[in-house]
Amino acid sequence: GRKVLGVEDDLMRPEVTAFQDGRELPAIGDGALMAALGRARTHSMRDIVSSIQAEQDLVIRAPAASVAEVAGGPGTGKTAVALHRAAYLLYQDRRRYSGGILIVSPTPLLVAYTEGVLPSLGEEGQVAIRALGSLVDGAEATTYDSPAVARIKGSSRMLKVLRKAVRGALELGGAPDRLRVVAFGRRQELEADELNRIRQNVLSGTAPVNLLRPRARKLLLDALYAKSGGAGRHSDPELAAELRSAFDEDISTEDAFIGFLDAWWPELTPRTVLAALADERHLGRWSRRDLNPRETRQLARSLRRVGPDGKGPLSVHDVALLDELQLLLGAPARPKRRREMDPLDQLSGLEELMPTREETQWERAERLAAERTEYAHVIVDEAQDLTPMQWRMVGRRGRHGTWTVVGDPAQSSWTDPEEAAAARDEALGSRPRRRFTLTVNYRNPAEVAEVASRVLRLAMPGMEPPSAVRSTGLEPRFTAAAGDLGTAVREETRRLLEQVDGTVGVVVAMDRRAEAAGWLADLGERAVALGSLEAKGLEYDATVVVSPAEIADESPAGLRVLYVALTRATQQLTVVSADRDKPDADGVPELLLP
Repeated sequence: GRKVLGVEDDLMRPEVTAFQDGRELPAIGDGALMAALGRARTHSMRDIVSSIQAEQDLVIRAPAASVAEVAGGPGTGKTAVALHRAAYLLYQDRRRYSGGILIVSPTPLLVAYTEGVLPSLGEEGQVAIRALGSLVDGAEATTYDSPAVARIKGSSRMLKVLRKAVRGALELGGAPDRLRVVAFGRRQELEADELNRIRQNVLSGTAPVNLLRPRARKLLLDALYAKSGGAGRHSDPELAAELRSAFDEDISTEDAFIGFLDAWWPELTPRTVLAALADERHLGRWSRRDLNPRETRQLARSLRRVGPDGKGPLSVHDVALLDELQLLLGAPARPKRRREMDPLDQLSGLEELMPTREETQWERAERLAAERTEYAHVIVDEAQDLTPMQWRMVGRRGRHGTWTVVGDPAQSSWTDPEEAAAARDEALGSRPRRRFTLTVNYRNPAEVAEVASRVLRLAMPGMEPPSAVRSTGLEPRFTAAAGDLGTAVREETRRLLEQVDGTVGVVVAMDRRAEAAGWLADLGERAVALGSLEAKGLEYDATVVVSPAEIADESPAGLRVLYVALTRATQQLTVVSADRDKPDADGVPELLLP
């Protein structure tokens, strides 16, 4: 009836302060936000339309004529803001962004988690969400590199190694060292030293190696013609030109010449060159000035899994190398795809009488979307994790577009931020930049955020964590595995499943992923095991972090990775310690002591 049950103020303009009789009027209630934050999590992200806050809205609606750089700690909504920004840009200027928007996510898990948001906002088709390991057509990352190997493959030093490798790969596989043909009734030969001079002459250019093959063919014919004496047979320019044209046609159609050219200047593929890097002897020649012997050995051994044909499993860092190799090698133009004919037309011969049907506007749009390698706008999520080689790969997708770059230095798993920053600046070019900072943690309760901040102080001294917006009164639980670690983790996971309605994530060191999956095998789909590097961007109602010391010791960036693991929970956090963690009497590991 006339009884007031509650008051909720929506702060549409939070920068405006209201006064009455000289006193500031307080804002009352934040029901919509808290209701959204308190909902149980599933394995899919929801949109944040009902709970967008002012600082998030500023990013979503920022002008796109430049680079929007967005920084924010865990739980500040960076990924959700990036997705909503894609929808807003399409709504604001669909014609401008008809060239497509690319959203780059660090892992396939995060892609699967977020891909339902855009359809819920009414936008799909023009936005591609891709994991870093899926950006190259025909390649998919399915395995992981050790931290030491990842540092080698991700470094910008690999660019020099690959440039030498694409040239060196031409000589692999027993390239012939002598060319013999018959010209003007006489045998003409080019010896090894002459062939080497021709090769060096061809490679003095900057064009991709595969696109230099026509130049190699021409210089071979020039050398053979000079040896044949054909240049002095006619003083008349027209007759001389006719003779040279006939000579080129005769020689270039000879089986001996064609076979020699195919073997001496083969058409290389990125995968064949990547496979060649697995040979430590060859790699040692190509990387002598850029990698030390230990790095050369580690890199070669890691690439043996791709096999001689290059078709073996790839890591996310291998995919970036393939993309660079594609640029260095070049590829012949694809033949146009013909329209499929009706079998009856083929039998009756009607296809010879009917003109080729032009593709419709819809068919053309579908074809361009499938072949698209450049986009009108690129959104990079978790940008702090991109290696220099990955920045080069992503940069090529947005050479003529605008950008949104979202990240948090405190969560970076890459060990050389300065090297990555230089590669990022090269990818973004001279475009003007606008910087935004998200300061409020909407994911973690204050109790969980306080524990995570202990690691932040070790990982990034002086960096302030985002402010938690709520408190649940549920303190994080610490326990030490008295016996079998798997049994302890399993019991803690079962306990949390009984206390929360949504998902429980169990975060372990990367080399324990398969083992942890076995621990949770029969606990149902609400419980999921994931490696520390796979947790980026995800959130769960409750999280079990297993052996913080193991995660912290995985790599030089291990403390930052542990900080990520500790900030995945929306309600409850449990930390299970092993002997390596040196827990105190209360089960609190040494790394997490106040």
